[in-house]
Amino acid sequence: MWFWTNYYYIILALQGICVLHCMRRRNEQKWIYLIIFLPVIGCIAYFFTEIMNERGVRNITQGIGTAVNPSNSIKKLEKRLKFADTHQNKVLLADAYLAAGDEDNAIRLYEESRIGVFLDNEYVLMQLVKAYAAKRDYEKVIPLALKVKHIVEFQKSKAHIEYAKALYYTGKTTDAETEFAAMKGKFAHYEPRYYYGLFLADTGRTDAAVALFNEMIEEQMHLGPRERAAARQWIGLIKTGLKNMPGRGVEV
Repeated sequence: MWFWTNYYYIILALQGICVLHCMRRRNEQKWIYLIIFLPVIGCIAYFFTEIMNERGVRNITQGIGTAVNPSNSIKKLEKRLKFADTHQNKVLLADAYLAAGDEDNAIRLYEESRIGVFLDNEYVLMQLVKAYAAKRDYEKVIPLALKVKHIVEFQKSKAHIEYAKALYYTGKTTDAETEFAAMKGKFAHYEPRYYYGLFLADTGRTDAAVALFNEMIEEQMHLGPRERAAARQWIGLIKTGLKNMPGRGVEV
C-alpha cells in the first residue's frame, strides 16, 4: 500500500539518481531521453547497464574471493610490496598475515616498518600488541601497549584487552583488574566485559563473574537488532562460561 501511494515520488527519485549519474559520467544523451520518457524501463535498463557495470561486479567478486581464499590477497600484497617497498605496503601485508594467523611474518613486517617517522606509529604498535599476544609473548606486549595507552582508539580496542590479559599473565593482577574495569560499560563493550568476567572467575571471584555474565545476558534483551547481532557471539561464549563456572574456573 505504501509503495503504490508513493509510486510517483519513488519513480521521480529514481529518475533523478539515474540522470545525475548519467551527467556525471558524461554518458550518451540517449540514456537521458530513455530515463525521462520511459521512466521505469529506462531506470532499470540504466541501472543494470551502467551503474551495475562490469567493474562493480568484478569488485564484488574480488571481495568474495578474498574472504573465501585470503591467500589470494596475501599474494597480491606480496607482489605489491616487492614492486614498491613502502611503509604502507609493509603494514597492509602485515595486516593480511595477522588476519590469516601468520603472526611471525606479521611481526617481522610491522617491526621492519618502524623506522624514521614511523618508529612509534600508533596503528602499528596496536597491531603488534595483538600479534605478540597471539604468540603469548606477553613481556613484549606490555611495553608496546604503554606507548599507546593514552590514545582514545586504545581504550575500547582489542589491543587494550590483550594488554590487560598480559598484565594478568605476568603477575600484575591489580593492574590487570584496573584495565579490565576501565573497559566495563553498560549495553556495550561485550568483548572486554566477557574477558573481565573470565578474569574474575580465574581469580576466585566466581559470584562476581556470574553476576556480570547474567547482567550482560539481561542487557542483550534490550538491545536493538543490530547491537544484538553484534553481541551474539559474546553472549554464546558467556553462556558457555556460565556452564563451566562452578568450581572449575575458566581460562582468560
